[in-house]
Formats: sequence, C-alpha cells, structure tokens
Amino acid sequence: MLAGKRILLIIGGGIAAFKALDLIRRLREDGAQVTPVLTSAGEQFVTPLSVSALAAQKVYRDLFDLNDEAEMGHIELSRAADLVVVAPATADLMAKMAQGLANDLASTLLLATDKKVLLAPAMNVRMWQHAATQRNVATLTGDGILFVGPDEGQMACGEFGPGRMAEPMAIVAAVRTALATGPLKGKHILITSGPTHEPIDPVRYIANRSSGAQGSAIARALLALGAKVTFVTGPVVAALPDGAQIVQVETAAQMHAAVMDALPADAAVFAAAVADWRVVSASDSKIKKDGKGKLPVLEFAENPDILSEVSHLAAARPGLVVGFAAETDDVIANATAKRARKGCDWMLANDVSPETGIMGGSENAVTLLSADGYETWPRMKKDAVAQKLALRIAAELADPKTVLV
Repeated sequence: MLAGKRILLIIGGGIAAFKALDLIRRLREDGAQVTPVLTSAGEQFVTPLSVSALAAQKVYRDLFDLNDEAEMGHIELSRAADLVVVAPATADLMAKMAQGLANDLASTLLLATDKKVLLAPAMNVRMWQHAATQRNVATLTGDGILFVGPDEGQMACGEFGPGRMAEPMAIVAAVRTALATGPLKGKHILITSGPTHEPIDPVRYIANRSSGAQGSAIARALLALGAKVTFVTGPVVAALPDGAQIVQVETAAQMHAAVMDALPADAAVFAAAVADWRVVSASDSKIKKDGKGKLPVLEFAENPDILSEVSHLAAARPGLVVGFAAETDDVIANATAKRARKGCDWMLANDVSPETGIMGGSENAVTLLSADGYETWPRMKKDAVAQKLALRIAAELADPKTVLV
C-alpha cells in the first residue's frame, strides 16, 4: 500500500528506539523507501549499522557533516520525502518543534520540511502528562502535525500509564492514512462501535453481546479509501482499527459526549449497540443478597438517543448519517419505522436472532434502507460488508446524485 512512497524516519533518543528497527522493516515490507536520521541520543539505544542494514540506506546523523551537505544537504533531505515520521518522538524533540528551534540535524529537518509530519511520542507517563508537554502537543496539533499514540501500558521505568510508543504496525497504518489518496481523502467520518456498559454496582453492569467487529471493519474500510476516522468505541473484544482516532468509552452518556465532541463530520456511521436504559442510581458498593429472597429493585432511565439527536441537528449535522437496526422480528418493518423515527439517511438492518450467529460472529447479512427503498445484501464476511458500505459512502459524499454501485 506504500509502494513508491518515501519516508524520512527520524529516530529520537529513548528506549522505544528499538521499535524503530521493526518499524523500518514493516514500512519496507509495505513498499516504502525509508531514509533514516538518527539523533545523537538515539545512537545510545540503536546503532547506525543496524539502522542502515534494515533500511538499506545511508544513515544521516550530523547537521555539519561536509560530505552529507555536499551530496544532498539538509534542505533537500527534508523535502525529498513524501512524509516525515518521528519515532520515537521524545519530549525534547517535540519541545524544539513547538518552539521552532533548529540546533541539530533532526530539528533542522523538521523546521525546513514542507511535507506532512507524523509523530509517535514516547516518554515517561509524568513527562507526557506534564503541562509543558501538553501545551506543546496542542501547539503542534494546531500547526497541523499528526500524531499516532502514545499507548497506555507498562513503562521501562516500571510506571504505568500513557507514554508508550505506538506499535510499529499502528504507525504503519497511520502512515498509510497520512498518505492516502483515495476518494474519501479530506473527509472526516465519525463511527461508533461496540456495546456500552451501564453500571449497576462496582462489579455488575448491563450490556449486550456486540463484539465491535463490524464497526472496526467499517473504520478500516473507510481509512483505506483515505478518510480521516474518529472511532468512538465501547468495551469491545474486536481489534481496534489502526490509523483511526480512537476514543474509548464505557457508558452511553460517555459515548454521547464523545460523539458531540467529535463533530463536525462529513458522515457519521452509528454501528454501536448502545444500551437503551441505564440504572438511575448505581450503587457505590456491591449489592449483597439479604438471605431472605428479597430481590433488589432497580430503577431505570432512558439513555440519550445519539443517532436521533445527531440526525436532527440543525448546524452540525453530518451530510450523511447511517444507523444500524439490530432486530429479531419483522426486521424490514421495524427498521423502516426506526429510520423514519430517528431521521437518519440510511439504516442498515440485520437479524440478530440467536440462530443467525451474527451478533458476535464473523459474518453479517444486512438490508440497506434509504428514502429510495431498500436492498438486501447477501450474507458475507463483516469485512466485505464494510467494504461495500464504504464504497457506497464514498459515492454518496462525492455526489449525492451518483448512481451507487
């Protein structure tokens, strides 16, 4: 997917630099040409020889190297690539970028480039959360710098939290997205996925059997067509889509807030199986049996109707709103009524009766309903459903009058 693309990879100083070696291999497997730049701090963790061997390219290290400047020069080096990737992007490098400093080869390249820049931050959790780093992130984001990660997990220092560099394949996916030239390039699409968990007490909750597989598949298909994807997901077992902006939530109220924060969008696909109700007053302590057979009484309230609210927005309504109707009886009739009630443009209906094996399974069988009627698609893998839907969305956003294929 990256055939012929030229990546300028800047390797910063940090224990995560070892992942840059695998990243080089993964990028080349995907067809990219990788030109490596190794900072003096990065050399403390990986050697120029190992970087050069994996990239099959010369490693650039010194701003004032006479031979390098004569052969190519830092200005040309900064502009010969299709994308500049910094992995790991240390707090120091990010601070230099935010302030426009250029006192070594890496920072000079980043200031001189006219190409997109993708950062994969890696640092101690306290460094990542420090107000100065967060100010720099905000500045860089405002400047159009792209980010992938950081992930949350165990640090080399023994602490736990956000700050781990994204895994190499996640960075490759972000590179693909940054360089995507498909029909949805420049379009922002919002997707919700998975179940929500509505707490009863600290150890119990109300949920459903949604795996999130269909939502993740739709996100991947849209990313492959060049879309920028914001992926709002409840607790899922399916793998999250690499390259999307991931927002993880648990409850319907949290999903509602995340969706509103993610707008505006060119299209929104509501594939999440949001719980209809929540417990009004979830207990702060585990509810115990009283030994007398008396059942606890739970009072319920309706959760926000995210699909309906977004469909009826006045100013920030996406140009295309797609809902899902998981039904067990009278699928077409119920989905048709739901589309009219919710006010969305398209509704994808499916039969999730236990005998179908669709909810939580690898296949789906959907019927797409619109103002023009409905059409039933044959049962197929969820990835295939996602690809078919993504192409329909691309055609619709390109021209609403386009005859869909």
